[in-house]
Amino acid sequence: MTTVTTPVEATAPGSGSGSGAAGSRRRKKPVERFSVARTLRYALLILFVLVVLVPVYVLLVTSFKGPGDAAPTRAWNLPQVWTTENWQAAWTALSPAILRTLQMVVPAALISAFLGSLNGFVLSRWRFRGANLVFTLILFGMFIPYQAVIIPLNQLVLSLDLPSGIPTLIVLHVIYGLPITTLIFRNYYQTVPNELIEAARVDGAGMLRTYWAIVLPLSIPSFVVVLIWQFTSAWNDFLFAVFFSSSQNGPVTLALNNLANGALLQNYGVSMAGALFASLPTLLVYILLGKYFMGGLMSGSVKG
Repeated sequence: MTTVTTPVEATAPGSGSGSGAAGSRRRKKPVERFSVARTLRYALLILFVLVVLVPVYVLLVTSFKGPGDAAPTRAWNLPQVWTTENWQAAWTALSPAILRTLQMVVPAALISAFLGSLNGFVLSRWRFRGANLVFTLILFGMFIPYQAVIIPLNQLVLSLDLPSGIPTLIVLHVIYGLPITTLIFRNYYQTVPNELIEAARVDGAGMLRTYWAIVLPLSIPSFVVVLIWQFTSAWNDFLFAVFFSSSQNGPVTLALNNLANGALLQNYGVSMAGALFASLPTLLVYILLGKYFMGGLMSGSVKG
């Protein structure tokens, strides 16, 4: 039996449809081109950062200057002699007010957050007659400025014989915080699956039991948002502090105003150090909880 063998042409390495074709299909890395839009975007971001950091630089530098060195004409210059006396004087003047402010903002934030959580749960899951109207009336409180109600509110506080100072401020910040806390929690609870609520009802849980055992443990992101919001708004409030407290029992914003307008007015370093002391708690809150704030704020933005 004869076997016929067909000759096969030899292919040179790197030629033909082998590695040569693969090499021709090899793509080069794309070269990143110059983009005018990207450059303008980064330039604007740098400009915004400078706008924010320039006042901080002046505050920080001036707080370490002595009385003769802290002058408006030398605001941009570094201190000739670095001193911490301004910080010591500011802490001595503001430390009692800072403690009173903490006693005010912590309960005000917690109470308004809890009440807003209850309101948001009821308005999102209990479709009673007039629920939308009640929700609209609650939200209407967000658009009423403090200045518009300060006189009747002062008369109401006097008629109720509420004690001046921190107790009255706690009540006012809780009431004024309910609209925004109710809105945030209502939007968040509308994203909770209905299956969880129905499963709790099948197991025999009522509304309060469902809220306490099912909904409340899921509300941590919204609680973080509300607590940060209420903490900062109550801490930075000045108008309520002027009308419903005094320098002896008021918060840190009122004490800082008295410090700037008092006998130490010519010493700009003390005022700058006091401003940094007064802003430090809210700054720390945003630095430590900022990422949770944005995450919790976006978690309730799916439905509204």
